[in-house]
Amino acid sequence: MSETDKMINGEKYNPMVPELEHARLNAKTLCLKYNSLPVNAQDEKKEILKQLLGKIGDKITIEPNFFCDYGFNIECGENFYINHNCVILDCAKVKFGSNVFIGPNCGFYTAIHPINSEERNTFIESAKPITIKDNVWIGGNAVILPGVTVGSNTVIGAGSVVAKDIPDNVVAVGNPCKVIKKIEP
Repeated sequence: MSETDKMINGEKYNPMVPELEHARLNAKTLCLKYNSLPVNAQDEKKEILKQLLGKIGDKITIEPNFFCDYGFNIECGENFYINHNCVILDCAKVKFGSNVFIGPNCGFYTAIHPINSEERNTFIESAKPITIKDNVWIGGNAVILPGVTVGSNTVIGAGSVVAKDIPDNVVAVGNPCKVIKKIEP
């Protein structure tokens, strides 16, 4: 099994092998091209996103600067918006539903590094997927950690650190992020 397959399957893998180094270099190159395009270059931006990301809807806006590790593990639904300075470390799948709005300076991190320093120094790591369901609003400076699912129709407050699943139809805030209010239909 390749290191890429191990990474995608949530097993321990070595990110320093040539196949993954090449994939990261490709993603970084495409991000650099994307981030340097003029504001009104919508067609060129869409073409780069089609090359970079695993799946995109027809209506997608990602403001520069945008950075990711691989890109191919990112899936975006329809009517999707990311504000400036987003980082997605997509060692595992990162799935965004439709009608998702993400504030500036947000991070989505799937990578898990060993706590033990000797093991960590070998560069061996693993990853867990992140799922953001439909109709979610994530406030600026929020961080979504490995293995988290954010439910549909949910709002994550600015500056939150989401370390555990958040259910549907709630407002959740804080570090660690906790539900503070149910959203009534």
